[in-house]
Amino acid sequence: MRPSLSSAALQDWNGDVLVVGLLKDDAGTSRGTLEQRFSGLGSALEQQDFKAKSGEQVVFNLLDPQGPKRLVVLGLGEPEAFTLTSLRSAAAKAAKASSGFTGSLGLQLPWDGFEPNAAAAAAAEAVRLALYADQRFRKEPEPRRLPEAVELIGLPSAAEAGLDGVSADCAGVELARQLVAAPPNEVTPKVLADTAQQLAKDHNLQLTVLERSDCETRGMGAYLSVSQGSDLEPKFIHLVYKPSGDIKRRLALVGKGLTFDSGGYNLKVGGAQIDMMKFDMGGSAAVLGAMRSIAERRPAGVEVHMVVAACENMINGSAVHPGDIVTAADGTTIEINNTDAEGRLTLADALLFACEQKPDAVVDLATLTGACVVALGDEMAGFWSNDEVLAEGLQGAADTACEGLWRMPLRKSYKDGLKSKLADMKNTGPRPGGSITAALFLEHFVAKGTAWAHIDIAGTVWSDKGRGADPPGATGYGVRTLVNWVCNQAA
Repeated sequence: MRPSLSSAALQDWNGDVLVVGLLKDDAGTSRGTLEQRFSGLGSALEQQDFKAKSGEQVVFNLLDPQGPKRLVVLGLGEPEAFTLTSLRSAAAKAAKASSGFTGSLGLQLPWDGFEPNAAAAAAAEAVRLALYADQRFRKEPEPRRLPEAVELIGLPSAAEAGLDGVSADCAGVELARQLVAAPPNEVTPKVLADTAQQLAKDHNLQLTVLERSDCETRGMGAYLSVSQGSDLEPKFIHLVYKPSGDIKRRLALVGKGLTFDSGGYNLKVGGAQIDMMKFDMGGSAAVLGAMRSIAERRPAGVEVHMVVAACENMINGSAVHPGDIVTAADGTTIEINNTDAEGRLTLADALLFACEQKPDAVVDLATLTGACVVALGDEMAGFWSNDEVLAEGLQGAADTACEGLWRMPLRKSYKDGLKSKLADMKNTGPRPGGSITAALFLEHFVAKGTAWAHIDIAGTVWSDKGRGADPPGATGYGVRTLVNWVCNQAA
């Protein structure tokens, strides 16, 4: 779908579907113009008891061959409650209301009060992403008639710059959604490596894939212990974006890459959603999607390293036992008291490797703990950081992306819960504060003096009912936050 700014005003716009959002008690320009253009609209809205409350929607199918074939009026609620997230949700509703038409969608929303570039990007992204549908695994995909273009009405011409990165960012989100949604017999560690290889080929990136023997040579015992029960070979993926010209910042993005997590001998049972553990590689999907976007945007002055330790956590006679002690690449010994806390073991060696690249900052994303879901639900990811500048940068990037992010404490005393009687540490601590002790475990493997943040996306990686611009299923959470953050570093 092609996004653009409309050169026509609201009263003159002609296309297939016109969608206009009205704030509650709004008697302003948009409503007045609509009532002038569409005779009888005011009384029709009154008959529908339309009060512009948030969530209201009235659809008129029109017969005028000279104008729009469908008019949709959205209620947006109180002006003071209308945020960038609200704008994004309204644009997603507009997209869904345009289904059935293949021409153009015109969208007029209350743009005042928002930075024009941010508003244009949010609306255009929401329209495209709301219309995303994954039909790869259906025998006969359902035919869909969707608009080929969206025109944003009423924005200043300077907002055109906000549309520059929309295609790249949406492509990255869609890649992440496809990877997360695909079943584990389709997305394996090798397929993640193949995806990185295709990105490298298409976008001139550098790729190194370490095989099991390479990882053994590097002493990655924590990572390899997780993979030893699987028939599928692990793949340690290192993908690099290098800009032309001088490099001012070097960043690392690390994603958890468990393509399926059975829980190991601490098997997932009861309500543990073992059937959904295909999404345990949501962190790797997010960083691969981010690299897809970054590679197309090509920000200047910033080098980006992506690291994914991909594998499965399965059970056979070779699988790691509860109680085993393994050794990470830095020599740290870890007593595995729970084989279902496997992601942090893979991330330990991945973080060590990422820090070897001498980055100015490292950010890891992982579907790490159920405790974070209990704490924050499915609309907010938790994050922990040892650096205030990095934390502020990520929070700002997430706010612009309208991806919920909430900073959590790195309570140092909680690390006592990771003490082992035999090894240097255990891989899990007490049940209370489980997401915090998980973050503290990861921090142990970050080089001293390196700015680091951990984002737990266990709740946000998937949405059963859909939310905002996310249809039901894989959300692609984290891609836009990471891309915004990286591009801001390049500014």
